[in-house]
Amino acid sequence: MFLEQLEVENIEASSGERVGTVPFSVTLSRHGLKLNRNKTHTLQINVGFLCNQTCRHCHLNAGPNRKENMASGIIDEVISYAKRSRFDTIDITGGAPELNPNIERLIEKMVPLAPKVMLRPNLSVLNDGKREHLIQLLKSNRVVVVASFPSLNELQMDSQRGSGIFQISIDALKSLNAIGYGQDGSGLELNLVSNPTGAFLPPSQAAAEKRFRQILKKKWGIVFNNLYNFANVPLGRFRRWLITTGNLQKYMDKLYASFNPCAVDGLMCRTLVSVSWDGYLYDCDFNLSRGLFMGGRKIHVSEMAGLPEKESHIATADHCYTCTAGAGFT
Repeated sequence: MFLEQLEVENIEASSGERVGTVPFSVTLSRHGLKLNRNKTHTLQINVGFLCNQTCRHCHLNAGPNRKENMASGIIDEVISYAKRSRFDTIDITGGAPELNPNIERLIEKMVPLAPKVMLRPNLSVLNDGKREHLIQLLKSNRVVVVASFPSLNELQMDSQRGSGIFQISIDALKSLNAIGYGQDGSGLELNLVSNPTGAFLPPSQAAAEKRFRQILKKKWGIVFNNLYNFANVPLGRFRRWLITTGNLQKYMDKLYASFNPCAVDGLMCRTLVSVSWDGYLYDCDFNLSRGLFMGGRKIHVSEMAGLPEKESHIATADHCYTCTAGAGFT
């Protein structure tokens, strides 16, 4: 009952605008579904909201003026948690995680603790000429790079992410290719993330990946391993943009109308635990943005003995419709 009330109370979180959306938990119930945890195998670490960009689609409101950055002591607690829990995948994100002064130590400590370590860098920071040691650290430890590259259209990307970001991102991808990332047989995995530049849903992932692969290779000689095509989550700066342009209700209606019950089983929140820059735990990075603690309880990483319990409840709200729209968001 507490979690259902929590969802209802948070439907309008931070926007100040009433949105007539059926609560996500009600939609699940209507389809005879429950959103509970499976076995948790991924630890996602959000090292902070500091970023050199103010992207329009950002669900975290990350930017140059954000002060939230994971301190050294919290990083020690996260490392200890990873040691006692033994995850299959460590997923390091931000903001721009490269701007955390402890990022190299975190990566070095995490590499022996999981078969797969991922970094979600900001390409404009990674390629700023100051990260050679970090880049070599990623290469030598075969850290998977997951880079945001929302559009093949220069004007669209620059309008979403900032002037000049498209060309900077192209140059960064070329540099990664040059040291082996994305190349066949290198063992250095380079994945791209694409998302729409407006209030609409993405096209087919298979079609988008084929198009990105063909155009990036033909125009710039860029290769990559996989492309993930995601819908924008109506939180943070993107939610504010939806409100100011009068698109919030229309976008929520699209997400609701595109609900796919088959996507629920593979949702990332069922197998992931997300730790924020201050050490508190969430079911996913979107709940982190919304302030919905893991399972509806405020728990610090230092308090967790191990993995979250299987079948434990997952906190939900209206933004969860993003992850179940169409083919889903896993």
